[in-house]
Amino acid sequence: MNFIKFKFTCCIFLTFIVVKVNAQSELFPLGHDLNNKLGKEIYFNDSKRSHSALLPYIASDIDTLGKDSLLKSTMPIEKDWQSKNWLFRKIFQEHLVEVNDKDYSFYLDFIPDLQIGKQSSKTIWLNTRGIELGGKIGKKFAFTSHFYENQGKFAQYLTDYITTNKVVPGQGHAKTYGVGGFDYAYSGGTLSYTPSKYVNFQLGYGKNFIGDGYRSLLLSDNAFNYPFFKVTGTLGNVRYMAMWAQFIDMYDTPFDDETPYPKKYGLFHYLSWNVTKRLSLGLFENIMWRPRGFDFSYVNPVMFMRPTEYANGSPDKALIGFNASYKIADRYVAYGQLMINEFTFKEVFANTGYWANKQGGQLGIKGFDAFKVKNLFLQIETNRVRPYSYSATDHYKNYGHYNQSLAHPYGANFAEYVGIANYRYKRFDIRTQLSYATYGLDINELNYGKDIYKGYNTRVDNYGVNIGHGLKTSLLFADAKLGYLLNPKNNLRLEFGATYRKESNNEFNDKQRFFTIGLRSSFRNIYTDF
Repeated sequence: MNFIKFKFTCCIFLTFIVVKVNAQSELFPLGHDLNNKLGKEIYFNDSKRSHSALLPYIASDIDTLGKDSLLKSTMPIEKDWQSKNWLFRKIFQEHLVEVNDKDYSFYLDFIPDLQIGKQSSKTIWLNTRGIELGGKIGKKFAFTSHFYENQGKFAQYLTDYITTNKVVPGQGHAKTYGVGGFDYAYSGGTLSYTPSKYVNFQLGYGKNFIGDGYRSLLLSDNAFNYPFFKVTGTLGNVRYMAMWAQFIDMYDTPFDDETPYPKKYGLFHYLSWNVTKRLSLGLFENIMWRPRGFDFSYVNPVMFMRPTEYANGSPDKALIGFNASYKIADRYVAYGQLMINEFTFKEVFANTGYWANKQGGQLGIKGFDAFKVKNLFLQIETNRVRPYSYSATDHYKNYGHYNQSLAHPYGANFAEYVGIANYRYKRFDIRTQLSYATYGLDINELNYGKDIYKGYNTRVDNYGVNIGHGLKTSLLFADAKLGYLLNPKNNLRLEFGATYRKESNNEFNDKQRFFTIGLRSSFRNIYTDF
C-alpha cells in the first residue's frame, strides 16, 4: 500500500470518527500572538511542566478547561447588560455558532481578513473570507477544520516573491487575478485523539512547529499545509513525538492543471525532556526522501534512523538538531537551537569555511510581564545558518515544501537579529518588530548557498564559504501594528499596520513603505518579514 492509499484510508477513518463521534482532544492554534499572551500559563504553571517546544499545544498540556475559557479570561470583566445582550455577545464574546454541553461542544465562525492600504501611489488590498469550525466530545476527541478563499494585491516585494515562486507565503499556489493581483485558497484541519494521559494521536492537514522561539531552525510553520500523522507519547517528564508527513515538490513542474505535483516524504522524531522545573532539553531527527512512494523501512517510530537510511543505500537526506530552554525568575525564558545538516569534524575547527559544514544556531530570550509590567511581552532572538544548509543533491530531497523552506523563511546563508515587543491594555494591543539580517544572494546565475532548492553539487566554492557568500546583502525590516480586539474567541480585531523594508547591497538599494488598515481574524502565523 503506497502513501496515497494510506492517506485515503486515514481520510475515511477521519470522516467516520467526525461523523460518528464528532470529537477529539482540543489543540491550541499555532499563533505566536496567542501563545505569547498565554505564556505565563504555558511556561510557569506550577502544576504542569509543559513541553513548550512541541506545538500546537494540547489543552491538557496547559492544565486548562480549554482555549475558549482561557482566552475569555484575558478580557475585561463584562457588565451585566453585556452578558444578557445576544448581539453584543456574538460580536464581542462568543463564536458565531456556539454549542456547549458538559459532554461536548461545537463552534463555527466566519473568519474575515479584509485590508486596504497604500504603497506610494499603489493601492494594496486583501479580501479573505474564511470559515472555521471545531468541536470536542469529552476529553478524548476534538477536531478543527478551516477554509479560506482569498484575493489580494500585495506590496511590491511580496508580489515579486509570489511571481517568482508561484506561491503566496505560507498559503499555497497563487493564480493571477486582475492586474497585479492574485487568487488563492487555503484549507486545513486536524483530528486529535487522546485515549489516555500517556498518548495522543493526530491526523491532519496543517502545520507543526518545534522550538521556543519566533523562528525555528528545526521545523516551523513557514511553509504551506501538508498531510501528516503524528503520535505523541508522554511518560513523566519525558515526551516523544514521531510524525510522518507528505510534501509537494513543485519546483520545476509545469502549471498546466494537468500535471500532478511530485510527492516527497518526511519522517520527524523529537524527544523532549524536562530535566528540572526550569531546564528543558530536546533532541530532533528528520529524514527526507524523494518521490518513490512511502518507505516502510521508516515506519519504526524509534529515533536514530540514520543507520536505516544508510542501509537503504543512503539515497535520502538526514537532519538532526537540539533544542533547549531555561526559565529565569518566573517571567523570562532563555532558549536556543542547534541544527546540523552535515559536517566534517576536522573541518569544523579548521576555520577554512568548508562548504559541507552545514549547520545553524539560534539563541534568544523572551519575557512575559517583562520588567514586572503586566501584559508586556518582549523577545530578542538571533539566528544563523551556513550556506547550503537544508539543501541536497537535488531539490526532491531538500528541506522544503511548496517552494518554501520547512524551517526559516530565509532558507540558508544568513544571519538574523529580531526584536519583538507586544503590549496589551484591555482591548488595545500594540505589536512592534525590528529585524536586521545579512545574507548572500546568488549572482550571475551561480549557486552561493541561500536557495535551498538548488542542489549543492552546483556550488561555487569548496572553501571560503561563510555566511554572506555571494552578493552580500543587508535587510532591515520594521513593522508596527495597533489593534483593537473585538472578540477573543476568533481574534477578530480592527488593526492598523505600518511597515518599512530596506534591502541593499552593492548593486541595488530597495526601500519600500506601506500602510494598511483592516478587519482581521484567526490565529494563523503568516510570515512576510523577509
